[in-house]
Amino acid sequence: MKKTYKIEVDCANCANLMEDAARKTAGVQTAVVNFMTQKIIVEFEEGQEPKDVMKDVLKACKKVEPDCEIFL
Repeated sequence: MKKTYKIEVDCANCANLMEDAARKTAGVQTAVVNFMTQKIIVEFEEGQEPKDVMKDVLKACKKVEPDCEIFL
């Protein structure tokens, strides 16, 4: 399953770091952060609950940029 979320990210470099962090999160198959559109597209592994996985993605992204927001 693939879902798109609005994300608040301040710079392109942070977007790349957040993309890497999201990709390494358990339950995420792929993740792409687009700085220009302020969106993150996440493809979840089979059988994963998107809401639960996105909580972990948000935690991982906040380690990169503490004031980051993902609007679920």
